[in-house]
Amino acid sequence: MTVVEYHVSTFFNEDSFEQGIIDHLCTEHGYEYLFGPNVSRSSDAFDDAFLPDVIGPSLEAINTSISRHAIYAAITQLKEIEGGTLVSKNRSFMDMLQNGVEVRWFDGVEDHTDIVRLVDFDNPNNNTFHVVNQWTYIEHGTNKRPDVIVFVNGLPLVLFELKSPSRAEADNEDAYQQIQNYKHQIPTLFTYNAFCVISDMLHTKVGTITANESRFVEWKSVDGSYEATQYADWKTPLDGIFPKERLVSILKNFILFSEDAKILAGYHQFFAVNKALERVHDAIGGDGKGGVFWHTQGSGKSLSMVFLAHLLEEKLDSPTIVVITDRNDLDSQLFAQFSRCSDFLRQTPVQAQSRSDLAQQLSSRRANGIIFTTMQKFEESESALSERENVVVMVDEAHRGQYGFEEKFDRDGKKHTGTALLIRRALPNATFIGFTGTPISAEDRSTREVFGDYIDVYDMTQAVEDDATRPVFYESRVVALKLDQGILAKVDDEYEKLTQQANAETIDASKRDFANLDAVLGAPEVIDALCQDIVEHYETNREHELTGKAMIVAYSRPAAMAIYQRICELRPSWEDEGKLGVVMTMGNQDPEWWFDVVGNKAHVKEMAKRFKTTPIRLKS
Repeated sequence: MTVVEYHVSTFFNEDSFEQGIIDHLCTEHGYEYLFGPNVSRSSDAFDDAFLPDVIGPSLEAINTSISRHAIYAAITQLKEIEGGTLVSKNRSFMDMLQNGVEVRWFDGVEDHTDIVRLVDFDNPNNNTFHVVNQWTYIEHGTNKRPDVIVFVNGLPLVLFELKSPSRAEADNEDAYQQIQNYKHQIPTLFTYNAFCVISDMLHTKVGTITANESRFVEWKSVDGSYEATQYADWKTPLDGIFPKERLVSILKNFILFSEDAKILAGYHQFFAVNKALERVHDAIGGDGKGGVFWHTQGSGKSLSMVFLAHLLEEKLDSPTIVVITDRNDLDSQLFAQFSRCSDFLRQTPVQAQSRSDLAQQLSSRRANGIIFTTMQKFEESESALSERENVVVMVDEAHRGQYGFEEKFDRDGKKHTGTALLIRRALPNATFIGFTGTPISAEDRSTREVFGDYIDVYDMTQAVEDDATRPVFYESRVVALKLDQGILAKVDDEYEKLTQQANAETIDASKRDFANLDAVLGAPEVIDALCQDIVEHYETNREHELTGKAMIVAYSRPAAMAIYQRICELRPSWEDEGKLGVVMTMGNQDPEWWFDVVGNKAHVKEMAKRFKTTPIRLKS
């Protein structure tokens, strides 16, 4: 009999499972148990969202230097949170939870302003933790009783919805739907919700009030190890999330709003970001090598960078954070993500518009700030832009090769300095941390020279296991493009150069060399052979087997437009039905008909969104 089978036979119904969770939180993590019907309420209306006898004394114990008038004014303010929607009210509450409640009160002589903290994040044991079941809540005449609620300082922060593992017809899908019903029936209780837990015991998942079912995910590690995540049971999230110190850290540092989406960090983000914080702290004032943060595509790498930036602000002395990308489009995308999280970050990021603007932003700043820039905006200078030690440089796509420390002279005697050396000279005492979605090859010494060793590795295998990304299957296909061996050898040579030394000069030279290849790789007969193969392969092998979408990555922008045009000629109905689209950047000198196909930025954004979210099936 397996462990899972043993647990299922032990907790054969929801009541037993519910009691098992309560017992575990009490015996292993020191929570106090309350039976809902025995808790005194402030009225017979059963509309208390808080534990009436707990919230006042708890906040008094946390805010010892603040008048009781201020504390009870804060409780009144909590009860009267305004906002048109549940999400907006919850957003206001989360701000109060993470940053305190600002109250103004009058003592009979003068006005006072205080910040009342709802949670003692510095001393977890100074808070009160209750696990309560059978908590009746009535709103608009609807009487509901969630399975289990975790209260912190009398606030109903975590709601559990459980389904019996012995009932095949009731599972996590039903638990998720039950929470959606609760949100409509007793919405006020969810104003004060940090996150929810759903479990049928075999799978225990966590998510926020804005998360769809697919965004409820398992917390599969207690200590940051990924070795036993395939066998994570219902106790794993209890031990991974609910130790008192762990829970208050998650409440403060790992829940944010990105516009109207409320996001709870995944287990891999929580542990990796905390490791990164420790590495950066140790590297400051030392060699400046914070390490490499390798989390594969689809794992929320950009949000991990946001969480880390927030923690750096919390734990370091007024750091300035410089976020570097190697392309303008990546800079804009990442900047947009940080901007959407500005409330959580407690400051507004800025984007350097030019080299001089970057220099001004860095040299004039003595503390704080989140500055976005591309690598190309660093240049030779006789003096450093900032010599402070509390500058942390976060580099996106750190696996790429534009980080050389070398200085070289070309045939004309012009000096070319590696980008890494330029950045180091501009920020000589900064600490560097690299983020990448792909593994760094053993031969990539330059990346390790800049950043150091891995901080955390969350690879594709782990991401697929966690349903964070879809599995990738490789099918080798050879298309006869009629290229001669000389051309193929030249392509191989150029690729080898780029992988070994991808600095700006090498790339420029490669562009010049490849200008001649454009005519070869974009030749009509080559494009035709490729498009004929794509259409035939789809119609013969995939049309009636798979739904979904396909992406064709072209050698160049002209090649992309030629491929689009040829497929439209082969299958005009696909164009007429809007089943083909081109997503690429445009330039002022591009042919006019390209603009008709690609459209403006809004159309490109819509196409990208459609590709990510809309199921498409092509039919000839």
